Amino acid sequence: MSVFGIVLFLIFGGMAFWLLLFTLGFIVPLWITLGIREKLRPKRIFEDNDEE
Repeated sequence: MSVFGIVLFLIFGGMAFWLLLFTLGFIVPLWITLGIREKLRPKRIFEDNDEE
């Protein structure tokens, strides 16, 4: 039964490791890039509602 616990621990540890690696390698840079793009995008001051 002790071997089962060790294997289960290694499986969960591996899953957590790969999730952390994916988060730090893909999600965080994507989040930062989208945030920078949102800050640099020009704002629309006036709406185009003059066509009525």
